[in-house]
Amino acid sequence: MKNLFLSAAIVLGGLTSFASTSPISNTIVKEVSFQDDYTEVALTEVPAAVTDALKKAYPDAVLNKAYKNSASQYKLEVTVGDKVGSLYANADGTWVKK
Repeated sequence: MKNLFLSAAIVLGGLTSFASTSPISNTIVKEVSFQDDYTEVALTEVPAAVTDALKKAYPDAVLNKAYKNSASQYKLEVTVGDKVGSLYANADGTWVKK
């Protein structure tokens, strides 16, 4: 009988210590932000090669705003139909993937 009580106490004691431990969860949030160093330029300052490439690739596109960075790359905010988006191009009119 004494062994039965001792066994029950050990089992119950083991269960309570197991139940009291909280699960360890590691949540790693990695945030990456790209800082554009583009400055707005007038639409007349956009090179003809870039505007020609835009007309060739997207004939119905409307150029809303243009930005230029220190590497002479252009960020073009365009509207095609009801969609608005950004395109990136070098000064010679070649497209840049970003």
